[in-house]
Amino acid sequence: MDGILPLWKERGMTSHDCVFKLRKILHTKKIGHGGTLDPDVSGVLPICIGKGTKVIEYMVDSGKTYEGEITLGFSTTTEDSSGEIVEKHKLAAPFTTTEIDAAMQQMTGTITQIPPMFSAVKVNGKRLYEYARNGEEVERPKRTAQIHSFERTSEPVFDSINGTQSWRFKVVCGKGTYVRTLSVDTGALLEVPAHMSDLTRTASGGLTASQCLSLEQVAEKMAQEAIDQVLLPIETAVTDFQRIDLSDELYQKVKNGVRLTKNELGLNEMPEELVALFYHDQVVSLYMAHPTKENVLKPSKVLRNN
Repeated sequence: MDGILPLWKERGMTSHDCVFKLRKILHTKKIGHGGTLDPDVSGVLPICIGKGTKVIEYMVDSGKTYEGEITLGFSTTTEDSSGEIVEKHKLAAPFTTTEIDAAMQQMTGTITQIPPMFSAVKVNGKRLYEYARNGEEVERPKRTAQIHSFERTSEPVFDSINGTQSWRFKVVCGKGTYVRTLSVDTGALLEVPAHMSDLTRTASGGLTASQCLSLEQVAEKMAQEAIDQVLLPIETAVTDFQRIDLSDELYQKVKNGVRLTKNELGLNEMPEELVALFYHDQVVSLYMAHPTKENVLKPSKVLRNN
């Protein structure tokens, strides 16, 4: 069994929980996921099966879309609604939509983030959440994130009794973005504590919510011996790469990992990204510019050679 399964992860489960359950449902061990989702977050989780596991990294590296909610008025240990309150500031009056939109606009483009203490980032060989659980604070490395768009999608709701204000948002971002931190930093621009009060991932790795199946639906398809109807080909993961279709002669070289010149591959200029080499409409290998040899490409990853 080879391919990519668009799974809808439900809340209360880790991404690893999903992989564990799918190994039992699909009766195969060779399964991985293309991008971790926090337990409290639901949404699109690309699952790579069999030879599909060779393209996991490209699913992880692709852009993602989230829809969620930001709440101003208090911050938490985890930067989302599951954590304990660490700072509270009752809002005397609501922020205007102009003020909110201006703050969100400042968070677009290439930004710098400091990962949450409750995250899997490693510092000195230990994950940040391990330090956090022990009540330890460590210096966290700054990271850059690419925010393609960050927009308010609802009218802000002001709670005069609790002194909070909330609104829905949609964000399209690159890999490694902490949407929790994006919410907190938006509050910081407005000079009030904030947290992410809800989140759903609606697109990831080129997959969308409308394509996804729940674990229960996957089990049903398996029982009906119809799982092949919902498995996507591994080519799904490389649609963003430049495609080159190979002749029989070139394929014999590619299957053996031979380096090729840009002229042999019909390229006018050397690619900056990976190129996907196809044979009979199947991706067989990914090639990259050779680091030292001019106008030469070398294999980055062989996906099929039979």
